[in-house]
This record gives sequence, C-alpha cells and structure tokens, in this order.
Amino acid sequence: MKCPYCQESETKVVDSRLLKEGFSVRRRRKCDGCDKRFTTYETIEISMPNIVKLDGRREAYNRSKIYGGVEKACQKRPISTEQVERMVENVEKAMREISEKEVSTKDIGQIVMQYLRNLDPVAYIRFASVYRKFQDIEEFVHDIQHDEENFHSPLQQ
Repeated sequence: MKCPYCQESETKVVDSRLLKEGFSVRRRRKCDGCDKRFTTYETIEISMPNIVKLDGRREAYNRSKIYGGVEKACQKRPISTEQVERMVENVEKAMREISEKEVSTKDIGQIVMQYLRNLDPVAYIRFASVYRKFQDIEEFVHDIQHDEENFHSPLQQ
C-alpha cells in the first residue's frame, strides 16, 4: 500500500478493527518514509445479479438506486441511517438468493416493500405509492388492502 502523502511503498499496519459485523476491516497505517498515518478499508466484494427492467432492458446493479428510494421513503421518520443501511444489505442478500445472474425490478420492489412494511408503515406506504404508480385513490386503497391480506414477512421465508 502506497502512502497517499509521499508515495512511499513501505507502510506498516498499526491497528486493525472489524466493521459491519466482520465484513469489513479498518486499518490504520504508518508510512516508513514520512511517518504520517492514514486509514484504509478492506471490504468483501460480492457480485450482484444484473437488473431486468420492466421493458426488458438489462443493467448492472446500482446500490445507490435502492438506497435512494428507501432513504426518500424514510424521510422525516424515526429511522436511523444504520437501519436503512441494514435494510439495503438485507434486500441485496434476498436478491442474491433469488438469482446469481438476474433479478427483475418487480422482485426488488416487492422485497423492498416487505422490509419497509416491517420497519415503518408510513415509509412502506410512501414507497408503495411511488413504486406502483397508482392512478387514483381507489386503486391505491385496494392494493394496500390486498397487501394486508397477502402479507408474508421476508423474515419468515
């Protein structure tokens, strides 16, 4: 690992700590050349399936799209950034369980709605109203009531 200050290639690890339940490591390093310290992070890289859009197009997975949608649904709700982060990680895990190669946006939306429903009913309603693109209030009420009758927690599957 090169020093970001002087580009020296000899550095020493002076401290290591596990982060995110053991899936990431934070390392404090010291440069042998200039004696400055810096931090590096080591994480596991997991390949995600491609996303199949409603019109049939395929695109690479983009975590920020799911995170942004969940974050927007959770605005001004008593939900921490850690809870949002954990939920997105759970959604990603569920996606990998569906398929290693491709997952539809419809499946992703259903997974997100199930997790939001368990986390916060208002965030769930917000996400569902945007995701499903309701045309009127009656359609919205009908679908939400239908969800009530057919709800299965992703935690039970």
